[in-house]
Amino acid sequence: MVTTRNSRADVVAAAGRLFAERGYHGTSMRDLGGELGLLGSSLYAHVESKQDLLVEVVEEGARLFQDSADRALAAGGTAADRLRGLVAGHIDVVLDNRDVVRTFLNEARMLDEEHRGRVIAARDAYEAAFRSVIAEGAADGTFRPGTDPKMASILILSILNAVDRWYRPDGTLDREGLVDAIFTSAMRGIAPG
Repeated sequence: MVTTRNSRADVVAAAGRLFAERGYHGTSMRDLGGELGLLGSSLYAHVESKQDLLVEVVEEGARLFQDSADRALAAGGTAADRLRGLVAGHIDVVLDNRDVVRTFLNEARMLDEEHRGRVIAARDAYEAAFRSVIAEGAADGTFRPGTDPKMASILILSILNAVDRWYRPDGTLDREGLVDAIFTSAMRGIAPG
């Protein structure tokens, strides 16, 4: 009989899948154990608590989004180029990490106060990347002068965060087409003239 050992990474990945499908409160340690072929009590060899798992999954989501923003900003170019990079990076994170992203977007509110504060700070830093690019573009004429960077960022991120709910890879848009469609829509709202 071959026994497979689950690593902590396996446990965290399974938790992300179940949190994404069932929600944090809808997932028990017994459910997680069943997913991994373990007794629920055996999981405590890998983690301290279910909250511990939620923290890891949500912080992974925050890290993935920030890494994508850092790459987009480092690529340089005009404000429009960097905004397109931010849009493309966000879409890549959403489509390549659906379970982590669903948990990040929908279950972070279940974190205890200390961890929720850290995740909110990470989210604010990520959103600041969008705001700074939009503010720069509004100042240099790339975007419509007077564009409210905070409002424009909220609108763009709201669209991007909803992608997971409606986008299908076998639909009419491939990934690049999705980036083009969302970026073009965003530009219509902030382009000069």
